[in-house]
Amino acid sequence: MSPEQRVRELNEQYVAASLAGDVEWYRTHLADEFVCIESDGSVLDKAAFLQMTAQGSDLAEYHLDEVHVRFYGDVALVRATGSWKMKDGTPGLSRYVDVYVRIRGDWKAVSAQITRLQTAR
Repeated sequence: MSPEQRVRELNEQYVAASLAGDVEWYRTHLADEFVCIESDGSVLDKAAFLQMTAQGSDLAEYHLDEVHVRFYGDVALVRATGSWKMKDGTPGLSRYVDVYVRIRGDWKAVSAQITRLQTAR
């Protein structure tokens, strides 16, 4: 599998893990120094992100609409747009940037920044 295929696969798994509340997937695939900047501006380290994930998602579904992957040596930048629907039926759109780093032969997410809009465009 090429590095791009692997990072795209991890990106899809990341989204699925979020919807499923799959803490173990994140525990394995996030770097220890992982940081997430949420739409509200809050900053979560790996432990806080895992705790949030365990509470379950407020989304019923999430569809990747557009994904761009760029490589800079052992760093991969994923810029993506997705459409979603909350459990109460409210639709929306999000844009995010995830940063992956190749560590011991595989890719780990080290950073995520999410912008969530309430109205799909």
